[in-house]
Amino acid sequence: MPIKKVTVKEYDSQDEASTELLEKLKHLDRRVDAAEAGGMAGGRRRNTACWQSVKWKSALNHIGLLVSLSIYCGVGGLIFRHLERPAEVERLSHLKDVVKTNRERFMDSVLNNTEVHNLRELLSFELAKYEVAVQQAAEGGLLIVVDKDFPEPYERWSILQAVFFSSTVLTTIGYGNIVPVTTGGRVFCICFALIGIPFTLTVIADWGRLFATAVSVFGKHMPTKPKFTNFIGKTWFYAILAVGFLGVYLAAGAGLLLLWEDDWTFFDGFYFCFITMTTIGFGDLVPKKPNYMLLCTLYILIGLALTSTIIELVRRQYATSWAKLQELSGPMAETLRRLGETAGTGLDYTALQKVLTVSMPKWNSNKKSDHSPDIAALEAITNAILKEVKEAQNNKPKVLQIVIYESSV
Repeated sequence: MPIKKVTVKEYDSQDEASTELLEKLKHLDRRVDAAEAGGMAGGRRRNTACWQSVKWKSALNHIGLLVSLSIYCGVGGLIFRHLERPAEVERLSHLKDVVKTNRERFMDSVLNNTEVHNLRELLSFELAKYEVAVQQAAEGGLLIVVDKDFPEPYERWSILQAVFFSSTVLTTIGYGNIVPVTTGGRVFCICFALIGIPFTLTVIADWGRLFATAVSVFGKHMPTKPKFTNFIGKTWFYAILAVGFLGVYLAAGAGLLLLWEDDWTFFDGFYFCFITMTTIGFGDLVPKKPNYMLLCTLYILIGLALTSTIIELVRRQYATSWAKLQELSGPMAETLRRLGETAGTGLDYTALQKVLTVSMPKWNSNKKSDHSPDIAALEAITNAILKEVKEAQNNKPKVLQIVIYESSV
């Protein structure tokens, strides 16, 4: 049953019964206070536990989406390898045979020909065929090293390369350094992309919202903001800050690539990261070391989410700035145009004031209440312009025009 607090304001200190009753009431009061404090502490503990469970649940959702996409990408890479690797081996074997055959023919034509008169033509003909075979082999991915039996520098459809290729399909980057050539591989690529691209966009959007929330929280808890934010605005400041963070992220990726790729410079790595994060994907620079392909895939997925968030932030700022410019291209711009046209031909101040008075309410009628300071400032500027124009007209110097006619009689 509920316990009520009872407080005794006045009592007779000489009455022992009253004193004893007071002590009992104080003891009961302390018990009630302790019970209430325990209830409040328990409520706070329950709220804290609930909040922590919600945060853990949200974090698991974000991580779960990324892990699911990684598993889908890995399974797709294994299937691509199973479909394309046999055809790749057969193609490279054919290129090796062609190079070896044309090389042997060229050497036989040099060693076994005894007729001197047609030796030059024969050598030129065999050499041309051998050069074509060498070019095809080099373009096909073979190293022109006879002692090592024309080896391939790296396995194109290895497990890690296939997973990396599947990630470029899902992210729509498409470097083009390796592509499916079999009918089965191309059919699977279509199905894999139809299912995986929307899934990838969902994951990128989810992590993009996470990054946007982080930027917002960082902006709210920033201890001091630079003074130049008063001139460019908070939104532009956040956009510039986000672009700077993207530059740091790209530079970090470039530094890692500089450690892994022996023949790359820092700018090559930075250029590759930028082309990748913006999904341009020229394919002129592609990592060839298979040891870090999985890490590179994870870097690309997180970087795409970050890049999409920053691009959207900058795009919204562009849209806001463009909307403000469009606001100035309405009746107010027409008024200023009329002011410029009539400035040199005798400005009618009354007509100008009437035009501005009619234009301003129309221009302001569609605006929200939060733009009222801007509107008030614009009205003050307009009134100041009208005042200066009127004073200039009132102080306009008088001009006496004297016309002299000269005639001869």
